[in-house]
Amino acid sequence: MLQILPNYNLQHLNTLAVDAVADFFADIHSIDDLGQALKYAQTHQLPLLVLGGGSNIVLADDFPGLVLHIKLTGMEVVAEDDEFVWLKVGAGENWQRTVEHCLDFHYWGLENLSLIPGNVGAAPIQNIGAYGVELKDVFAELQAMEIKSGVLVSFDSDACQFGYRDSVFKHRLIDQYVITSVTFKLFKEPRYNLQYPALADALRAIPPEELSPHEVSSAVCKIRQSKLPSPGEIPNVGSFFKNPVVSVDTLERLQRSYPEMVAFAVDQDQVKLAAGWLIERAGLKGYSEGNVAVHQNQALVLTNPGRGNGREVIALADKIADKVLDLFGVALEREPRVYP
Repeated sequence: MLQILPNYNLQHLNTLAVDAVADFFADIHSIDDLGQALKYAQTHQLPLLVLGGGSNIVLADDFPGLVLHIKLTGMEVVAEDDEFVWLKVGAGENWQRTVEHCLDFHYWGLENLSLIPGNVGAAPIQNIGAYGVELKDVFAELQAMEIKSGVLVSFDSDACQFGYRDSVFKHRLIDQYVITSVTFKLFKEPRYNLQYPALADALRAIPPEELSPHEVSSAVCKIRQSKLPSPGEIPNVGSFFKNPVVSVDTLERLQRSYPEMVAFAVDQDQVKLAAGWLIERAGLKGYSEGNVAVHQNQALVLTNPGRGNGREVIALADKIADKVLDLFGVALEREPRVYP
């Protein structure tokens, strides 16, 4: 039975460990729970915050509405053929647990996405990606409940309009649906993507005939652990800024002053700059201010070791973006969403 709790502290439910309180809070264990909670919010005219693993949000203040903590679980094969298996996963499942499940059952395709924090339901919203692979590469469909009507709707890849760390749920359909499950189309035989230089280097010593998806996953985990602090040890939301995409002309202009600038081709007209390099070159790697800091090993990560409030985190992010804009003329865009 759905329970709605008043004045609920969210500090343990966001990986930045920001101390913020929701006016109302509910754990969502079933589709019926979700439907009831949405009706409650409509009846009482409450703003909604849909919370999964809390790894991609910044709570800038207390939340004046109803927080729905999605705990919809379950993993089941819903179809397969000679080449693929379709795995349906509840939105409340932990992402890394899902990757490990696929490795255990020899469903391949998620190994490059190992150790990304958060839950499955948030993955399509962000089109999570790492080490040469994005969620869209293994996505089949998702189910979501329309907030206004309570009707369950299916979205295929085209309907999701995936982009770089982007989807329709961050733009035209923002705050209109709650994702309840995601179905992945995974390979029965390994298909390796080793285009990312650091990953290729980490696996170079392994003969091709001995390489396995387990080895790829292990290498990805080691790389991430060497660069990114565990939120359980140092509160953070992982990469705080997107890697900015600029024109080739802009890159050529910048490289006249900074010939060592890191960039990756997007297409013949655009390149992606390394946001971490820009922040480090701006002299902010390891910088701290009050309770918050730029991580000393990875300038792309903002941390909250002093358990400061969300306003401190946003102020530091704004200072970083301003300095990068002043120095390079390049605008940084945040990855996490800020509430309220």
